[in-house]
Amino acid sequence: MQSIKLKLEQLSIANYLVKWAFLVTPLAIAVGSLVALFLWLLDYVTVLRWQNNWLLFLLPFAGIAIYFLYLFWGKKTDAGNNLIIDEIHEPDGGVPARIAPLVLFSTLVTHLFGGSAGREGTAVQMGGGMAGLFGRLLKLNPHDLRVLLMAGIAAGFAAVFGTPVTGTVFAMEVIAIGSIKYDALIPCMIASLIADTVCSSWGIHHTIYTIHFTKNTGVGYFEMNAILIAKVALAGIAFGLVAFLFGEMQHSIKSYSNQLIKHKWLIPALGGTIVIGLSYLLNTTDYLGLGVNAQNTSGISIVNAFNEGGVNTWSWFWKLLFTVITLGTGFKGGEVTPLFFIGATLGNTIAWISGAPIDLFAALGFIAVFAGATNTPLACTIMGVELFGGEHIVYYAVACFIAYYFSGHSGIYSSQRIGVSKIRSEAILAHTTLKQLRDKRKNKISKHHNN
Repeated sequence: MQSIKLKLEQLSIANYLVKWAFLVTPLAIAVGSLVALFLWLLDYVTVLRWQNNWLLFLLPFAGIAIYFLYLFWGKKTDAGNNLIIDEIHEPDGGVPARIAPLVLFSTLVTHLFGGSAGREGTAVQMGGGMAGLFGRLLKLNPHDLRVLLMAGIAAGFAAVFGTPVTGTVFAMEVIAIGSIKYDALIPCMIASLIADTVCSSWGIHHTIYTIHFTKNTGVGYFEMNAILIAKVALAGIAFGLVAFLFGEMQHSIKSYSNQLIKHKWLIPALGGTIVIGLSYLLNTTDYLGLGVNAQNTSGISIVNAFNEGGVNTWSWFWKLLFTVITLGTGFKGGEVTPLFFIGATLGNTIAWISGAPIDLFAALGFIAVFAGATNTPLACTIMGVELFGGEHIVYYAVACFIAYYFSGHSGIYSSQRIGVSKIRSEAILAHTTLKQLRDKRKNKISKHHNN
């Protein structure tokens, strides 16, 4: 009897795998192809801006155009990644398919005219939009639709960065802080692998990063290298605090600009104007756009952050400021690649100050600031392995886990919910969103000032 039950269970699992392979494969092919198109167009508009620096002066007008585009056609899609996270937690009308072309177009406009933004948000939203469309066409039940949305996130993330295992874990980990939704494991894995393969098949190539530091070059093997571990831990604290600063500044700029500026179309216009002013104040365009490579090969960029002397001491802060102004005032794109830039340049600076390996610490900052800002330490540790190799996985884990805790209950996704609190506190309830928690903090501060 036990043997029969076991066989029935395995048969049920096999049916489950076949079902989700059937559901996810067309979604992953579509998302992988869309991301490939997006990355190709993104490279094109970036080069076009480099060749025509005068386009930067049109950034305020581009922001106004994006505002009205979402005002008339966007409806609730303006919430972006937060809309997808909300739909996974509490279905409420689904994710409109129009989110995909809207975010694709508006992100390209942002980059064409010099806004400092990323690409992850666009890929994830296209994945969510396609998943919502497929779910409606197939008339899926709420549970299956929820899983398909997570698979869409995984597909978009994996394809845009070329990290299929990271995409799998990220989609399950980002939904709630401190917990992972393993019921979507197989669908997310299938979606990630297929989307990444499809994107690469279109001829898209991802940036290759290399860490030349090895464990046995002057500092001994890992087991004996307590000093380096201590430096990584201290750097992890800094990475977490900067991740916290990024998230809070972005949300504050968005909140206060909406409170203080009556005519909402003026918000992106003002944001674009400030970005132009900062560029001329610093006399550089290195903090515009994506930041993986600079217009000048010797300029400040993610790639050059892995080299000694490749960045300035405050490069991380300037990229942070450019990005929170761009995204906080209504321009579109992702936060993740700018977070890579901020982390890599900060890691370079910390390594220079502490005498640590520069390329290793640039890599640690690359993944750890992202881990703190998105509350996804496991996914980011795996990303380190996929991007930089597995030799330094312990350093990746130490930096990401510490950054995760020191970023506090904050993050770039307001709809992210608290599954397990980072600290034992009755004031932080399970299932509370980061937006609700931020509002509670504001009310407390307001009451304190009034008293």
